[in-house]
Amino acid sequence: MSPLRIGIVYDLLGSYPAKTGAPADSDVEYEPEATVAALAGAVERLGHRAVRVGNPHALLALLGKGEATGLDAVWNIAEGYGSRNREAWAPVLLEMAGIPALGSDALTLSLTLDKAWAVKLVAAAGVPVPEQALAMPGQDVEKLLLPGGFPLFVKPRWEGTAKGIRSSSRVADRAALAREVARITRDYDQPALIETFLAGPEYTLTVIGDDPPRALPALQRALDPTTRIGLHALEPHAPPGHSVEPYLPGTLDRALEADLADLAVRVHRTLECRDFSRCDFRLDDAGVPHFLEINPLPTFAPDGSFGILAELAGRDLEDLLAEVLAGGLARLGLD
Repeated sequence: MSPLRIGIVYDLLGSYPAKTGAPADSDVEYEPEATVAALAGAVERLGHRAVRVGNPHALLALLGKGEATGLDAVWNIAEGYGSRNREAWAPVLLEMAGIPALGSDALTLSLTLDKAWAVKLVAAAGVPVPEQALAMPGQDVEKLLLPGGFPLFVKPRWEGTAKGIRSSSRVADRAALAREVARITRDYDQPALIETFLAGPEYTLTVIGDDPPRALPALQRALDPTTRIGLHALEPHAPPGHSVEPYLPGTLDRALEADLADLAVRVHRTLECRDFSRCDFRLDDAGVPHFLEINPLPTFAPDGSFGILAELAGRDLEDLLAEVLAGGLARLGLD
C-alpha cells in the first residue's frame, strides 16, 4: 500500500490576533509547535506523509483553490474561536469536501463543547452528574440556587481547557454567585453554567479506539488545597512566583478505576465520540463519581494527559499517538 497523505489541521498559540477586551485566557486551547511535531512524527512512524495544513481558515483556502483534494485523511485538532460551533469548523469543511477525518464529527464536537447539553445526555444514559442551572446577565440570583445549596461552581457554558475558571469560581454565598455570573456573561459573552460543587478528588480518563473503545489508566488531578479547584485551571492565572503544595485527596483502588473506566467509555459512546476523547469526573462525599465534562479534542501536547500516559507506560509520545492514528485509519478503512 502506498503511503497516505495525512493532513494535520491545528491552531497554534499566537495564530489569531488578540481582540480588544478579550479575556487573558482566550487562546489557552491552542497548541504549541511541539504538539504538531508529535502528530507529524506519529504519522511518519506509520510510514505515511504528514501535511501541515494549519488552522481552519488555511483549510478553507486550500479547499477553495482545490489544493486539499490530494489528502487521504485529516487529523483535526483545531479549536477555532468564538461560538459554540467553533470546534466544528474543520470537520464541516472536510465533510463538504469528502475528505475523511480522524476524531469526532462536527455535531459531537459542538454538542460536547456545550456543557449543559452534554450533561443532559450523559445523565439520561444513567451516569451521575452534578445539579446544574443556567444564568443569563442580570438574572435573579434567587432563581439560580440549587437544591444542595452552597458551595456552587460557576463557569462558561461552552468553553474548554478550564477557560474562565478562577479561584473565585467556587462561590459560597449569593453575592459571590452574582459576581461570578456577571464576570462570565460579560467576559465570555455566553451564559454562565452553575453546578453543585463536588469537593472530592478529580480524575481524568483518556479513551481511545472504536472497536471497542477502551479507557487508558486514570490520572488524578492535583487540586488547590484551599478552593479544591484543579491546579491545572488556576496555575496559568497565578501571580509570578506563586506556588502551592498540590492536594491529592484520592485513593485510586482497582474498583474505583474500573468504575471510572466504565463510565468514561459509556460517556464516549453516548456522545458518539470517535477515536479519542478525555473525560473528567469528580467524587462526591460518598465516593460516587460524577461526570463533569468530556473533551473530544484533548491536547496531544507532550506535557498533557497523552504525554503523561505515554511516560507512565514507558513509551514515547509519538508511539502512543501512532497507535491512536492507526485505530482511526482502521475505522476509516484506510489501514
